[in-house]
Amino acid sequence: MRMRLQVSALFPVLLGTVLVFAPALGFSQQPAPSQDPGAKQDLNDAGQKTKDAARDAGHSVQTGTKKAYHKTKRSTKKAWRKTKSTTTGAVDGAKEGAKQPQ
Repeated sequence: MRMRLQVSALFPVLLGTVLVFAPALGFSQQPAPSQDPGAKQDLNDAGQKTKDAARDAGHSVQTGTKKAYHKTKRSTKKAWRKTKSTTTGAVDGAKEGAKQPQ
């Protein structure tokens, strides 16, 4: 009977110790393999991000190229329109001056 009394007295202490340290042991373990993405998934993610970055860069280049093309075309036409009458006037003036020397 004396032996039973000692075990029954230690049981709450042992139970309390287990309950205190069990969560700490649970948090210190490595995650399950299904939760750990691993190196293969990291490489897949890196490849996707690289692909998306290249696509964004290509889109930016395409937009910039189109914008530069249209601006150049517009400016060229504007300059052509402005100089067309000046050139015609200069040619006509030169012809007129050549016909009637002073």
